[in-house]
Amino acid sequence: MAEAVKKARPEFRNINVAQLANYRLPWAGKVSILHRASGGALFLLLPFLLYLFEQSLTSEVSYAKLSAMMDNVLVKVVVLGLIWSYLHHFCAGIRFLLLDLHIGLDKVSAQKSAVTVLIVSLLLTAVFGARLFGLF
Repeated sequence: MAEAVKKARPEFRNINVAQLANYRLPWAGKVSILHRASGGALFLLLPFLLYLFEQSLTSEVSYAKLSAMMDNVLVKVVVLGLIWSYLHHFCAGIRFLLLDLHIGLDKVSAQKSAVTVLIVSLLLTAVFGARLFGLF
């Protein structure tokens, strides 16, 4: 009687903190983590953003104060981070909606869509950043 050939089963182990630097996360995992981080940042800063929006609509004086505040480079960098956060969250959200509709679930399509989300969000951020810093 022939012995059944046993295939070596993969062994999965937990990684510790020292191994985190060597752990390679796939692009889809990176996009997922960034989607969560950008959503969290937008959620935490929502009261501040609504306050700024309210102040910009209150009077011409408050609008002028906010416009003067936007001349500071540090404020522009923070706003650029918020712009990236919104654009990445939006693009990744569209990707996840398509995945929920079972579009692009195979490994190659998922990798391509994850890289596309990163590239599109960074390109859009560069365009809005160029406008923010007065390049055009």
